Amino acid sequence: MRRIGTFILLAAVIVGIVFAIQLSSHPKKTASGTTTSTKAAPTTSSGPTTTTSTFPVPSTVPLTTTAVAPTCAPAGTTKRVVLFSKAPPDCIGKTSVWDATFDTSLGNYTVEMDAASSYAAVNNFVFLAQWNYFNGTFFHRVIPGFVVQGGDPAGNGEGVVTGSKQTVPFPGYKFTGNFPPESCTKTVTSACYQPGDLVMANSNSATGTQNASTDGSQFFVVLPGGQTTLNSEPTYTIFGKVISGMSVVEAIGKDGNASTGTPVTVKVYLLKVTVKQVKS
Repeated sequence: MRRIGTFILLAAVIVGIVFAIQLSSHPKKTASGTTTSTKAAPTTSSGPTTTTSTFPVPSTVPLTTTAVAPTCAPAGTTKRVVLFSKAPPDCIGKTSVWDATFDTSLGNYTVEMDAASSYAAVNNFVFLAQWNYFNGTFFHRVIPGFVVQGGDPAGNGEGVVTGSKQTVPFPGYKFTGNFPPESCTKTVTSACYQPGDLVMANSNSATGTQNASTDGSQFFVVLPGGQTTLNSEPTYTIFGKVISGMSVVEAIGKDGNASTGTPVTVKVYLLKVTVKQVKS
């Protein structure tokens, strides 16, 4: 009987020890609901650190290398096309109004675009946005007190990837946007451009030369103060107006070289442009 009792006692002790070991190695819940472990955490060696943007460089579908015939994009397409053989067909209503939300690495801003006032430019922008053309690009020209400019997948304002054999600049075509009112002259008496205006960039070769026939995909937003210069060289198609998030545009505009337009500290990425029809 004593041997049996001793055996039972010894077994109970062994079971207790095993239970205690299991309990000590199991993750424990803290008061906040998270779990911790009493096991020593693995250590890693720390390598050199670099200063980068707090926003990761976006991953995008490789750029199109062959021009494709333009067709209105299927609803919700995830395909990205950046090179077309000619200007887009009519893809929107003549009197439609659209909101375009620009999702950038500094925040969002929204622009309202009225097709009735700038049909070719609004139709073009909606067409490109629906083909995800602008996604993953960045604002390559930033001039404080003037404009922030984007819309070039090549990222250099030339529309051609540096060092490539590309012969036709993105988006592969030019179109004629609406010309500014005749009242916009070098002796301007009325303000044609205003801060927050969304405007087509073009390749005018001389100040004051009306050259809206070279519109493509590049655009700019006028910063406070920029209207002074633009109103003296009214050669650019206005096709929208910032209706929310102007503070984001101004934040982008603070970090640029005033003479070269090159972003100084960090590239601000245009992660995505979402267009939505708000009026037929």
